Amino acid sequence: MSPYLNIRWQRVLLAGWLAVVCGVANAAQDNYLPPWNPPPTGGVSFAVPPFDAIADLHGDIVDPQLTVFFAGNQFMVVHDLVEAFKQRYPQYQRIYVETLPPGILTKQIETGSLVMGNLRIAVKPDIFTNGKGSIADLQKEHGWFADTADYARNPLAIMVAKGNPKHVEGLKDLGRPDVRVSMPNPQWEGIAKQIEVSYRQAGGDALDRTIMDSKVKDGSTYLTRIHHRESPLRVLRGESDAAPVWSTEAYFQQQILHRPVETITIPADQNVTSTYTAARMKDAPHAQAAKDFLAFMTSTEAQGIYRKYGFQPPQP
Repeated sequence: MSPYLNIRWQRVLLAGWLAVVCGVANAAQDNYLPPWNPPPTGGVSFAVPPFDAIADLHGDIVDPQLTVFFAGNQFMVVHDLVEAFKQRYPQYQRIYVETLPPGILTKQIETGSLVMGNLRIAVKPDIFTNGKGSIADLQKEHGWFADTADYARNPLAIMVAKGNPKHVEGLKDLGRPDVRVSMPNPQWEGIAKQIEVSYRQAGGDALDRTIMDSKVKDGSTYLTRIHHRESPLRVLRGESDAAPVWSTEAYFQQQILHRPVETITIPADQNVTSTYTAARMKDAPHAQAAKDFLAFMTSTEAQGIYRKYGFQPPQP
């Protein structure tokens, strides 16, 4: 064989080897893609992630006996929580849950429907969960709620890839030009305002402006288009170096799914802890189911499920 042909075959073999390696890498990355909750049983299963997959609509949308709008950061809890509720209250088996950003859920309640792709969903929630302050604001503005109950708390943390390759030690490092940040979008994410409070506590208004203005403009801060679960995915896929998240996001990826990420703790004097509140709608289509679910949220069983996923109890 001539030297030219030999080199040509080496290139062919190298290209084939790279294709296999890249295929394995892409397959490994695909394992990170949501939805992470097990799908409902029965029926024809059809999902082609990431092109045709729904991660934030759960359960039975046709003639539900209970509809719950959860703040999106609790997507990981939904499966266990709903199954436990069904066991305690077997009269409720058709339950529909959404885990979208609270700002989107609020607009859905105001307009009466949600449009996803070609699908229009016109359902009224029986229960709406959000941060305690946001629930109070909505009640003052709209008077939507008949009753409320606090059920969990959650501080902030910083998620980085395993090994912390950019050596992020705290919030100030997120202002560095070489650190790509994934940040919840303030347009519909309540957590964004609380993270900005932490930025100002760590580095004043200058740090907040750097991360939320200068770095957004130059592309080194990415504002999420979905909600919190987009940030862990970006860190896992190497698209962002660091992401301020609720501590449970990092806990879920690291402790529950065993993904290659690490948690950077934010000091207490720079951190913000949110209290989550469940609210029963005054015009709940399923009034008794709403009362039963609100009571269940503060039960020992429900509290145990929240602890399993790293949430703190509603009272310190």
